[in-house]
Amino acid sequence: MSHPAPSCASVRRSERLGTPVVKRGAHWWLVSQSGSLLASDPAFTGELQRFATVLAAADRAVAGIRAQGRAAHKAQP
Repeated sequence: MSHPAPSCASVRRSERLGTPVVKRGAHWWLVSQSGSLLASDPAFTGELQRFATVLAAADRAVAGIRAQGRAAHKAQP
C-alpha cells in the first residue's frame, strides 16, 4: 500500500523522533512546514531506523524504571 507524503499537520507526536522526520509504513519522510521529501538514501534511512530502534528501547527502559518507582512508592506504608 502506498503512503501519501505526510504534512506537518498530519504527523502525530508518536510518529516523530524528536526531529523533522517521520516513518510512514516502510518509508522515511523529511517533514517541514514547506512540504515533505521522501528519504531514499539507504545509508541515511538505515541510520534513521537504528536511531528509532535505540530510542524505542530507551523509552521502554525509562517506562520500566518509572513503573518500578511507582510500585515501590505504593508498597511503602
